Amino acid sequence: MITLYALITGYILDLIFGDPSWLPHPVRWIGSLIAAGDKYLHRISCKTDRSQYWCGVLLTAFIVTITFLVPLGLLYLLKSISPLLGFIAEALMCYQILATKSLKAESMKVYDALQKNDIMKARYQLSWIVGRDTENLNSSQVAKGAVETVAENLSDGVIAPMIFILVGGAPLGFLYKAVNTLDSMIGYKNDKYLYFGRFAAKLDDVVNYLPARISAYLMLLTVFLTRYDFKNAFRIYRRDRHNHTSPNSAHTEAVCAGALNVQLAGSNYYFGKQVVKPTIGDPIREIEAEDIRRANKLMVATSLVGLILGSAVRALIVQFG
Repeated sequence: MITLYALITGYILDLIFGDPSWLPHPVRWIGSLIAAGDKYLHRISCKTDRSQYWCGVLLTAFIVTITFLVPLGLLYLLKSISPLLGFIAEALMCYQILATKSLKAESMKVYDALQKNDIMKARYQLSWIVGRDTENLNSSQVAKGAVETVAENLSDGVIAPMIFILVGGAPLGFLYKAVNTLDSMIGYKNDKYLYFGRFAAKLDDVVNYLPARISAYLMLLTVFLTRYDFKNAFRIYRRDRHNHTSPNSAHTEAVCAGALNVQLAGSNYYFGKQVVKPTIGDPIREIEAEDIRRANKLMVATSLVGLILGSAVRALIVQFG
């Protein structure tokens, strides 16, 4: 039950404080470790496609192992000294693993700029949270990018790490964040990472398979409770949940698009080249800045529903398992 109380405390801390830039963050340390390993392995031995693949496997295995074992050892040590000390440490770890407040805060920067009709600033703020080219987007396209980011990252930024914490505490939550960070840094299908990042990308698909679907159903329940368009959300989810190259990314986007009666995804420009993608949802109406607020309302409410239901399941397992 200590892990459950630590998760609830960490969730509350995240909602209050988010991710202040002055606070050292373990995920940034994980990213620095990945970058160093990437540079070193490419320099010494990654010459052929086969060697690149196995170097990527080696880097992924090392990062995931050390990211799991360090917090596990630290918590074991602190809990052996004092259960209270262990609880405080795990609560702080859970706080740093979850990203509800920061996801909302970053997307609302786009909203604030759009509300002031400052399209240049809105494009700039969007560029920090998406990978597409933003310099030529109009206000509706900028809003769409922010809505997509909130909808997609509901799973891998909030619900998925919450699930891993519920299953295996903060150490398993950090393991998940390591896999997610590896995919975001080396899981690209370009010349440098096509083989080197393939294992990390596939591992990310595996660990997100169930959380993405759980997130979608939690979001559907939230749509019903918050009286958004549940019927359309369910219809679009069933129809468009596979409209993405990733097996997991379109699930929460489809629910969000249906709930808000808008169309998400579709083709975008990346590094000056158009990438053709299928759309998600129907263009019942044009996306507006206010949809960023609506998406955030759904995201935060879904995270709360997920915490309540997940905590109840964990408590029942502890009580009767």
